[in-house]
Amino acid sequence: MDTTLTDPLVGQLLDGRYRVESRIARGGMASVYLALDVRLDRTVAVKVMHRSLAEDPQFVRRFIGEAKSVASLSHPNIVQVFDQGTDGAHVYLSMEYVPGKTLRDVLRLRGRLPAREALEIMIPVLAALGAAHQAGLVHRDVKPENVLLADDGRVKVVDFGLARAVEATNQTKTGIMIGTIGYMSPEQVTSGQADARSDVYAAGIMLFELLTGRQPYDGETPMSVAYRHVHDSVPAPSSIVPETPPALDALVAAATDRDPAKRPDDATAMLVAAVETHRSLPRTGQPTGPHTASHTASHTGQYATRPPTAAAAGTAPPYGTGQYMSAGHGMPGQHTQGPISHTMIQPKSELPPTPAANGLLGRVRGWRPNWFIVGLALVMVAGIAFSGWWFSQGRYTQVPDMLGQNITVARQQAEKAGFEVKIGKARFDDRLDKDRVLDTEPGPGAEVAKGSLLTLIPSAGPETIPVPKVEGLSEADARTKIAEAGLSVGRVSKTASDTVARGLVVRTVPVVGKRVRKNSSVNLVLSAGLLMPDVTQMMRDQAEQFLRDKGFNVQIYETADDTPPGTVIAQDPSGGSEVVAGAVVHLTISKGPDDGWHWPWENDDSVATPDFVNVPDVRFKDLRDASAELRAAGFKVKIRDLVGTGRVIGEKPLGQQPMGTKITIWH
Repeated sequence: MDTTLTDPLVGQLLDGRYRVESRIARGGMASVYLALDVRLDRTVAVKVMHRSLAEDPQFVRRFIGEAKSVASLSHPNIVQVFDQGTDGAHVYLSMEYVPGKTLRDVLRLRGRLPAREALEIMIPVLAALGAAHQAGLVHRDVKPENVLLADDGRVKVVDFGLARAVEATNQTKTGIMIGTIGYMSPEQVTSGQADARSDVYAAGIMLFELLTGRQPYDGETPMSVAYRHVHDSVPAPSSIVPETPPALDALVAAATDRDPAKRPDDATAMLVAAVETHRSLPRTGQPTGPHTASHTASHTGQYATRPPTAAAAGTAPPYGTGQYMSAGHGMPGQHTQGPISHTMIQPKSELPPTPAANGLLGRVRGWRPNWFIVGLALVMVAGIAFSGWWFSQGRYTQVPDMLGQNITVARQQAEKAGFEVKIGKARFDDRLDKDRVLDTEPGPGAEVAKGSLLTLIPSAGPETIPVPKVEGLSEADARTKIAEAGLSVGRVSKTASDTVARGLVVRTVPVVGKRVRKNSSVNLVLSAGLLMPDVTQMMRDQAEQFLRDKGFNVQIYETADDTPPGTVIAQDPSGGSEVVAGAVVHLTISKGPDDGWHWPWENDDSVATPDFVNVPDVRFKDLRDASAELRAAGFKVKIRDLVGTGRVIGEKPLGQQPMGTKITIWH
């Protein structure tokens, strides 16, 4: 069905900023729309809460607080929150738009996933949850519907904090459990309490579903499913899909333990276990058996032509070959040689030729052996034999390929392999996230003695620069200062300002101090000067109060006019004129006609006297609510834009008026 015909928001300008293009999805708590941010000229996703929630003040307060907390999170696997606001009855979030599909869509299309692929989806999900947990946030509703798979391969988690905001509403006072029952932890069912370990439980259920294509529990009613979460243990995925590796059975069992104390403490702890499990899974065509290490060395081409003692440290494969790729998997296009031996004993045919071998001994009369050369040869043979014995005893090992891994996980892996580990100075890298292994010294695949020092070089992520302070500068000076900081100027727009002179910078987007990538752009907003509001047709007391609050010096002139007494019939400077702060404003006020203003029926008996009713005082109310209230009372409504706040700041006329009178309201 075409949402443009069925959804009244489609085609509207929400909060004067977001032009709603189409509805993307509708859920139990909100609808999601594709919209254009006309202020920044970018496509966004706007989540609009259902009216039943938006009318609850407790929800709105909690929702705003949670939105601020989520907006503070900066993580590549969390959908970014840009803005939050209200527009009449609509409470909304403006978020990053991620074109793609949900994990639920993938499950419907494909069913269960292979073990390695399931973990490669769960790892970024756990990274996102871990970042939230470290910031003190709990998701409370982890499920495939809240995991987005972007068209470019990114994995994003959405809807942080929404369930917590719903807990504040009056709708939860009847004992309704907030969350999705198929992924709800036992403690959420029994007490309604949730912490980081509750998210871990839901992540374990989601991993079970990815591996098996189904949830662990089903039932005729939601309460029957909830009962099983509390009283049953989640079965091993291998009981449904026998080829599931035991390590994944163990990971699911640990995450879904009914006792929260026995689960991983948070998603970061589960992430470490998931990465380690992923590393242990075999790849298709991966060599197995005792010669795997030798095969790996040959495959990377580092030791194919020289013995281990003469090998140089190998170079790492370029980033982008798989963030979690294990050591032992070569790059495409490399020639794979057969297994080679690292034994250093050379064959007899490669030794220096002896006189006997060339027939010289029989032809040289009186030849005597040179005992020094003989002794030296014996020492060389003994050294070669000892080297072979040394290497055969496992005194040396290869540096594992840990590029792209989390630095903490890599350190644990290296220490477990017997290395002494040192964390080197981090280096900026535009392609690798912060705290991932950028390089190792020695490099991956190098043959070193066990217990050697291994230095891990972490990525510092892309180099970022704080946006410099340029408020109050001219556009030219602001461009110079931004360029000196290593940034560039993007879009330049203008806005009215009563504090900043015309042509000077009012603000930047992003704001001053916000760290952005080096060489990225910063938008400038320049002052268009202070514009005079149009207060004509307002009542004197309302217009005068409004202008004085804005800092203007108001002078009043009265004159006879056919309009009702007290009406502003003219102003100087006129509305929309550019002025300076503290300017004098001359208002001309109507005193009514010279012969006294009167209603038409007062001097004409043929005109029926209408019914007078009280005009509702709608000042300071929401614009839409005020319009509805006036129309419901039997009046016509004219709306005039004064400052565009969405709240009524002026109304005319007030008191008792005939039904059908046109009431003008300013906002």
